Amino acid sequence: MRRAQLLLLFIACAFTTQAAAEYPDHPIRMIVPQAAGSATDTITRVLGSALSDELHQQVVIDDRPGGALTLGLDLTAKSPPDGYTLCMGPIGALAITRHLVVPLPYDIQRDFQPIALVARGQLLLAVSPTTTFHSVPELIAYAKANPGKLLNASSSNGSPGHVGGELFKFMAGIDIVHVPYKGGAPAINDLMAGRVQLMFESLNSIAPFARSGAVRALAVSGDHRSPAFSDLPTVAEAGVPGYSAPTWAGVIAPAGVPRPNAAINRAIQSQAMRQFYATIGDEPAGGTAEDFATLIAADSQKWGEVTKRAGIKLE
Repeated sequence: MRRAQLLLLFIACAFTTQAAAEYPDHPIRMIVPQAAGSATDTITRVLGSALSDELHQQVVIDDRPGGALTLGLDLTAKSPPDGYTLCMGPIGALAITRHLVVPLPYDIQRDFQPIALVARGQLLLAVSPTTTFHSVPELIAYAKANPGKLLNASSSNGSPGHVGGELFKFMAGIDIVHVPYKGGAPAINDLMAGRVQLMFESLNSIAPFARSGAVRALAVSGDHRSPAFSDLPTVAEAGVPGYSAPTWAGVIAPAGVPRPNAAINRAIQSQAMRQFYATIGDEPAGGTAEDFATLIAADSQKWGEVTKRAGIKLE
């Protein structure tokens, strides 16, 4: 009897080890907390294809927009930590709206496992071609002479473009009026038409319009110039020293999940991903889970202070 029990235990352990070694043996779901066609969705689809090649298993993109980015994250947090549910977490979801949605249905530090930072991006400060501004100093000078007359569009309340614009307002000492839209596309349309005068928007969304001249690009929001717009200064270079509002997105999973970090890092450096980055001006990231966790914490503190000062509330 004893020998039979030991034999059964040995067989069970063997099957467990074999199953673990075969991960993944069915498709992986990658949740996106934004709508199809969004900047986050676009980069997730390119990464998903590259990750499928690395893991030899299909990666299914599952767009779950709504709740100020909380619906997709809540679904991720409540999924089994088995490696078959991942999520693309943008800066908005992990470092900004966490300060604006109270109470959150999850705890970002407790309920998620950061896996790897995928991309570092920037916002583009663009103005309507109907304005006379051709530089950041000209924009600031007009705003100071005409407080409250400039309309600053964003894709939504609490978006990176919104808080980036608020930080610009504080640091430049100007009064501009925020106008939220339901998505970047209608905001860009109104910027082109002159119904609003300026906008901070992700390069992923607005780069084609800047290249065509449909909007006038003045600067980028990060700590260094964008490879895709090397002639454009940063906002800090252009007249607001110390200004920095980069964007990013990375893969997270339910807490406790094994980390497929190596496969994701290889996918980030794939030719397909590099070509994609080159077209929009974002940059491949990668690194360790610890690096990503540190970035989330630092930017959460920064943008929490900005949202509090600006009095941003989500309705």
